[in-house]
Amino acid sequence: MIDILNLLKDKSEQEIYQLLLRNYIAPDFDHAFEKSKVVLCVSPHPDDCDVGVGGLIAKYSGNVETYYVIVTDGSKGTKRKDMDPHELAIIRKKEQEEAAKILGVKEIFWLGYVDGEIDYRDYRRIMLDLIHIYRLIKPDIVLTPDPSLPYEAHLDHIIVGKATSSAAIFSGMPLFNKLDQVSGLEPHRVKYVGYYYTSKPNYYVDITSVIDKKLEALKKHVSQFGDSWNYIETLIRVLSFVYGRKIGVQYGEAIKLVPTLLLHAVPFTEYI
Repeated sequence: MIDILNLLKDKSEQEIYQLLLRNYIAPDFDHAFEKSKVVLCVSPHPDDCDVGVGGLIAKYSGNVETYYVIVTDGSKGTKRKDMDPHELAIIRKKEQEEAAKILGVKEIFWLGYVDGEIDYRDYRRIMLDLIHIYRLIKPDIVLTPDPSLPYEAHLDHIIVGKATSSAAIFSGMPLFNKLDQVSGLEPHRVKYVGYYYTSKPNYYVDITSVIDKKLEALKKHVSQFGDSWNYIETLIRVLSFVYGRKIGVQYGEAIKLVPTLLLHAVPFTEYI
């Protein structure tokens, strides 16, 4: 311990956190996706994974088993007054299935919560649903919206992000969801949670070679983007350009990647 403290004494606070992260907590941090076998993206609504990390999914799906969880049915996502919610949910499911196929997603799990009606009473049930899925497919990395995004006004995103994070902690603890043991599912430890829609990214991915595939997938969400495609494409390309410039490439995506070990009672997770 004394040797470690001597090593740290001339380091800045930020340098100390980065040294702890890469040398002690997560030595594979910079190559987390390359070293993963299974990646799961949790989406509050049909389209969120595609918008937030569609490029990352397309980039790695050839070498990594990639899965989606869609938490809500998407039945409120329209400006049309004459649209029936049940009909919209069917349309959005089809759109998401077509988009996921383009990106190379192996399977989609549908939880079926009502779009726009998730509240904190649903939090524990969503968390337990996710724990079951984690134990079933055994993801190394789980992706989800950042529930701490400033100005995020959609409670579906906040609750799903928090439930996804909690499930990542508790899926490795056998006393949570004990019924899983009856069905033969063992506890599973998720190594990382990656937050998309984040204002504090720490992990950038070159998506230059797959940005057209991401846009092709997004075009499948006609019910959401059909009337505003020029705006959506411009927004995606500009944001991808900004992220790409951070790592010296044409187009990039960014997430906040956090080792699950740092998701509870660690005061410096914000700064890694």
